[in-house]
Amino acid sequence: MKVQKWIQDHSNHITVLSAILIALGFVGKIAGVILLYKIALAVASIIAVIPIAIHAYQAVKVKVISIDLLVTIAVIGAFIIGEYNESAIVTFLFLFGSYLEQKTLTKTRESIKALTEMAPTTASVLQADGTTEEVTIDDVEEGDVVLVKTGGAIPVDGQVVDGKGYADEAAVTGESKQVVKTTGDEVFSGTILADGFLKIEATKVGDDTTFAKIIELVEEAQDTKSHAEKFIDRFSQYYTPAVLFIALIVGLISRDFRLAITVLVLGCPGALVIGAPVSNVAGIGNGAKRGILVKGGEAMDTFSKIDTFVFDKTGTLTKGTTAVSTIKNYTTDEKLSLALVARLEMLSDHPLGRAVINYATEKKLTFQQLTIQNNQTIKGQGIVAEIDGHEVCAGNAKLIATHNLSLTPQQEQDLLQLQKNGSSIIIVVIDKKITQIIGVSDIIRPEVAEQLARLKQAGAKHLVMLTGDNQITAEYVANVLGIDEVHAELLPDEKVQFVKKFQDQGRRVAFVGDGINDSPSLATADIGIAMGSGTDVAIETSDVVLMQSSFEALVHAYRLAKKTVLNTRENVVIAIGVVLFLLIGLFAGFIYMASGMFVHEASILVVIFNAMRLLYFVHKK
Repeated sequence: MKVQKWIQDHSNHITVLSAILIALGFVGKIAGVILLYKIALAVASIIAVIPIAIHAYQAVKVKVISIDLLVTIAVIGAFIIGEYNESAIVTFLFLFGSYLEQKTLTKTRESIKALTEMAPTTASVLQADGTTEEVTIDDVEEGDVVLVKTGGAIPVDGQVVDGKGYADEAAVTGESKQVVKTTGDEVFSGTILADGFLKIEATKVGDDTTFAKIIELVEEAQDTKSHAEKFIDRFSQYYTPAVLFIALIVGLISRDFRLAITVLVLGCPGALVIGAPVSNVAGIGNGAKRGILVKGGEAMDTFSKIDTFVFDKTGTLTKGTTAVSTIKNYTTDEKLSLALVARLEMLSDHPLGRAVINYATEKKLTFQQLTIQNNQTIKGQGIVAEIDGHEVCAGNAKLIATHNLSLTPQQEQDLLQLQKNGSSIIIVVIDKKITQIIGVSDIIRPEVAEQLARLKQAGAKHLVMLTGDNQITAEYVANVLGIDEVHAELLPDEKVQFVKKFQDQGRRVAFVGDGINDSPSLATADIGIAMGSGTDVAIETSDVVLMQSSFEALVHAYRLAKKTVLNTRENVVIAIGVVLFLLIGLFAGFIYMASGMFVHEASILVVIFNAMRLLYFVHKK
């Protein structure tokens, strides 16, 4: 066993020594020293076939007839008939091809290696007496407070309890811009604090952190085989014995041992075996560098065939936070009216009221110190109060009617227009006069309309929105974004029914949601796509996680899936084409063992370099 391990560990050195001996042999031939030529090539054959034969033996032990076995038999045959040059060149090319293959595959995994190298190994834990202690990452527990200074890696998932800084979250989101972090903000393990200092209370540690889950997910994904790889595995089980059988028949019929041996060598499906896995690894690596996590080759393959995208609205197509979208003014002092209603809404915890308060704060209005008297909340209508000597009302049309006020034709038109736009309404009355109508809505993500158009250009045929929101708001959002079909006022289980309905119609369905309340739909769809957050539910339930919560990332992922599957098919065609060419050339008399082996190894490099193009794939903007 020690000898086997030593040989495998030094296979690259054996390849170099084999090359030196082959070169020495041909120098001897040129110089007329034929004995040197034969001895050098014979020794090169012997030492180079050893690691190949070891691999073949290990495969046979587990009842697998591998390519290494074909090459080993072919080399032994060539050696027996005294064709030392053939056996030496075949073994060298095979070893050299394996070396280049491993080097290239290593390059495709660089993005994952970079992730694992960024994982922090120690943390500065704050002690009860105010000092810090440097401990290994495995000793940090939930609830511990860790200190991170400028340039340090954040060692845990947690919440900032003190300090301010700028975090580079590229390792998690794929987005290189720095994000400001202050008290109350969440942070992720593996991200870098570019500037400032933070005290962070750990909520997740070790293997439970988002960063650890990302690394685990991507590593598992690269080992998950696509449909093409599974087909090739089944194909190889029958193909390799078939080549052995054909070589035997050729030898018996032709009585040409050399020809039979050559059939064995050239029939090896090396490029076919490596072509699909390297495309899969390269495609997943491309996504990982951009914060796009695809759960394996099978998910990539299914994703490429998606024709119907189903979207949740709130938090997916929209930002998921209500904000003031429109203000219609009917007063000469707009700032006073807004300040008074903002102070009034401080009495309520309603989301519409918070939106008004945030808007007034952004406008830098001073309203917090205004004096309130005699306030009253009227259920289902709104709030009434006296503020700094003004009688202020804010609510819906029912509240206005209660105060014996009516809207002018212009105000009614404005109100109707805001309702058509899907806005919730706050009517403001000051001193018995309607001064403003405020529209509050869930803000549509600004980039969505453009990216959905690009999604259709990439091959999506049908865009659907399923939401629990009201029909008017849903239809407005759908019209703005160019959604083909919309269904509103749905519960989570009703969304699942629509997904199943589309699947029954023969569509390939991807569901795009936030990964929390839409988990049933994410799991039911052919492909579940979680937008951002990095939550446990998102990673576990979905097939694709977009850590940036970006629609540009969604389009890139869709195009990347199609490109990866196309690349795999190209590699399969190249591999099968080369084997057919070599066998035809062999029987036609213009291909021989050495030249055929050269073409064979070159084809392996061609499919590898073809797959490597996926590492640099960027979807057109």
